[in-house]
Parts: sequence; C-alpha cells; structure tokens
Amino acid sequence: MSANYSLLVVDDEPDLRTLYELSLLREGYDVDSAGSVEEAWARLGERGYSAVITDMRLPDGNGIDLLRRLEAAGRPEKTIVITAYGSAENAVEALKAGAFDYLTKPVDLRQFRAVVASALGRPLPPAPDAGAVRPARAPAARAAPGVAAPAPRAVPAPGSALTPALTPALTPAPASAPAAGPAPHPALLRMAGVSPAMQQLRSLIERVARGMAPVMVQGESGTGKELVARALHEVSARAAQPFIAVNCGAIPEQLLEAEFFGYRKGAFTGAVEDRLGFFQAAQGGTLFLDEIGDLPLAMQSKLLRAIQERSVRQVGATAELPVNVRIVSATHKDLAAEVQEGRFRQDLYYRLNVIQVRMPPLRERAGDLPLICDAVLARIARDAGVTPPPQLAPDALALLSRHAFPGNVRELENLLHRAVTLSGDRLIQAADLGLGDDAGSDSDWQAIGQPGAQLAPEPAPAPAPAPAPAGAAPLPGDLVAHLDAVERDIIIRALEQHRFNRTAAGSSLGLSLRQMRYRMARLGIQVAEHGPE
Repeated sequence: MSANYSLLVVDDEPDLRTLYELSLLREGYDVDSAGSVEEAWARLGERGYSAVITDMRLPDGNGIDLLRRLEAAGRPEKTIVITAYGSAENAVEALKAGAFDYLTKPVDLRQFRAVVASALGRPLPPAPDAGAVRPARAPAARAAPGVAAPAPRAVPAPGSALTPALTPALTPAPASAPAAGPAPHPALLRMAGVSPAMQQLRSLIERVARGMAPVMVQGESGTGKELVARALHEVSARAAQPFIAVNCGAIPEQLLEAEFFGYRKGAFTGAVEDRLGFFQAAQGGTLFLDEIGDLPLAMQSKLLRAIQERSVRQVGATAELPVNVRIVSATHKDLAAEVQEGRFRQDLYYRLNVIQVRMPPLRERAGDLPLICDAVLARIARDAGVTPPPQLAPDALALLSRHAFPGNVRELENLLHRAVTLSGDRLIQAADLGLGDDAGSDSDWQAIGQPGAQLAPEPAPAPAPAPAPAGAAPLPGDLVAHLDAVERDIIIRALEQHRFNRTAAGSSLGLSLRQMRYRMARLGIQVAEHGPE
C-alpha cells in the first residue's frame, strides 16, 4: 500500500539509521539511506524521493545544509529533521528553512511513523481508543470577523498544484506577479479583497500550510485572525481532520488544565466521567489558540511541555497520551514586549512564533472595502433569508471610506447589521449607518446630537495664567482644572467616536467600564441610560 512512497534516511550513526529503516520498511515504504550530506545529495541525483528524513548533525555539514540545497534546486521532497533533545533553536531554524516537521532525540518510533505519514499526506494514526471518553466542550470562541459564513471543509484534490514556492525566508511574492496555476482554494477566497496586502497574505498562507511549523497570527482586534487560522487548516493536508478553536481568555484559570488536557473520572469534584481535552479533540488536525497572550504563566509552562513532548497527561492520570496536532495561535498583543515584561515565557514565545502571519487592519486595505461590504451584506441577507441582498448607496460607501474603523472588520459588520435593520430598504443610505459625516451631514446621529446623549455644560474656565517667558509655553494657573479639562475633552471625543458606547470608548483608552463611569461622574459627563450603549 505504501510502496509508492520512497524515503531517504540520512544519519551518520549506523544503528539509528538501521532502526529508522526497519521501522519504515514495516510500514511498506521503499527506503534508501545515506551517512552524510554529500552521499545524500548523490542519492538525490540518482532518483527522486517522496520525503527526506535527516539528522541535524552530519560529518560534512548538517541537516540545514541539505534543506537549503533542496530548496535552491526546487526539489519537491518533503523534509523531516531530527534534532538533539532540547535544541529548540535548531528546530526553529529547520522549520524556517523549509522543513515539514522535526523530531527530537530520543525518537519515539510511533511518533516518527505518524510524522512521516503526515508529511506524505497518508491517513494519520487514529486517536487513542477512549471508549466512552467524550471530548471537552470548548467555550464558544469569539467568532472571527470574516466576510462570509464558514464553508464546508474542502480537501485539496490529490496532486493539485499550489502557488509557486516562496523564498526560504517566506517573503511574499510581489503583488504584481501574474496569476498562474489553478484557482485559489475556497478558504482563501473567503478572505475578500484584491489589495496587495491580501494577495501577499493568500500566497503566504498557501506556502505555510504545507508544513507543520507552528504559526503565530498577529493583528488588531477585529481583523479576522481566526479566518486566517481556518484557511491555514483547510488548505493543508489536515483539512479532513478537526479544527478546534479555543479562546484562551474565556476559560477560568482553575479549569485551564482540565480543558486543555482532559481529565479522568474522579480526578476532582464534579468529574463524573472521563473527558478528553482540546489537544485530543484536535487529534490529527489543527488546534487554534486565540488570544494566547491571555494565558497565565503557570499554564504557559504546561502548554510548552505539551508542545515539546507532543503528549498530554489528563488530570488524574499517570500516563501521557501522544497527540498529533498543528498549533496555530493568535494575539492582538505585542508578545515580544510581554516577554520583556515577564508576562509571557520566552521559550514558549519562540516555540509558537516560528512563522508569523500578520493580518492587516482594514485601514491598510481601504480599496477592499466595497468587496468586503458586498460579502458581508450577502451573508446578512442569506442568514435572514432575504433576496436579493441590500446594496450600499454611493453616499453610504463614501462615508464608510472616510471612517477609520478602529474595530476593523468586526466594527464594519456591526455597522452593516444595524443599517440593514434600520433601513428597511434594499438601498442603504449614509444616514442608516449611524456615523457622523465629518464633511457635514444632517444625520440625526452626528457628533454630540445623537439621541439620548446629554453632556454637562463645560466647566468654568480656569484663571488666566501668569505671562510666560518669551519662547516658552504658558503654564496653567490651575493645574488640576487644566488636567481635568484635558481628560474631559479626551473622554468626550472617545464617546463620540464610539457612538456613546461607554464600554467601547473606555476600552479604546485602556479603561474598564467601572473606571470609565467613575471618570465620567467626576468630570460631569452624562450619557442618558436610554441612549446608545
């Protein structure tokens, strides 16, 4: 069954090379071996292989040298690198050089066979038989602000070509490069837009989806990071396996270990049955860890071990269960800064941030706005059973194009949902959007004149300051009153920008709702309870 797959094993230790060969021959593979970089390259000159499995340290070089030769020659072989235990830097370097995956010594042969099968696109080993064990129920992850409803999973057709390979450093192909090859995967088309930023993002996803390297998706809140993670999964060879999305910030700290790794019956009060965790539920597929920066340090340590060992221990169990998942994580935080502040483990950061994919904010791809609006309106109409979908009037589209969208695509979706509800017509006008027009508009929702919003009169002006020396800014005569006036102005502007939503306005200023209410009360800023909230 596996004789159609030919493998080249490269290792300078005869005993280990024989062990790997025997393990692969039992699986039905055609296996050749080599003991050095030059011998391996000579073998590759004689024939092609399905995959190359190479040790990192070789007498005349290392596995990275072989990977770079394969990349430079445009060879199609998948590569798996075997590194010494604990050499995270070597593993990361191998993945960035194009390796499909890596293994650490001493090699677990069951894991070895599973990684080879995954590289070749063969069916992955089934998850451990858990009998009546049921997967843990993941808390509802925040829905990614996509531009279309998730489509059924599609598995790439066998032998289908992907976009030409990018450089080893994963530099996106120039946007001006002519399109070639088959049509993009449906998962990529769900990310609406033809801007250079989106074309580069699709090319990068196609390239990254081929391997097993952990991926970090970075981007502002509301940009659609889960949409990128789903596309990575659906374009990959793991598309037929589970995609499990977890919002790390939505799980109570005391439940994190049980939810991630599962638990055994009787492990704690309330554990009335065995339950699998997120890792086991994603067996063979992709585990998406959204808002990874919100994990507490204690859980970060346990997550690091699970990723390194590729196994998890259920709460209340004594043995570990092997897991085969690809980790994709996302955050809106600057994790490098979090590491510097001691809030995120440096070793975990390096494990997760092997390949970084950045989701651009909406303001950086304003030219995609018409396409995104059409896609969102089509989905809203489809969900509501309305045909044909509503359209944006030219003045409405012009108004949206002038908006900064601090909430990105999620904010745009909310605006269009509200507009569809209020307009009651197929043509959405600017007044239906609930945005004040900076150029001057008679909208009832403009600036301070929003319904239900009352602001207290401006405080009495502070006493005139004493004359300042020539060339120097005048000092305020009453520093407290001056700072209060500045704070009041900032809070009012934030409220106006967020349509008097105190929670959103406070969040944009780094304040909780309680802190926002306190400052508004102290400064005499009042928003009626029946106003926009």
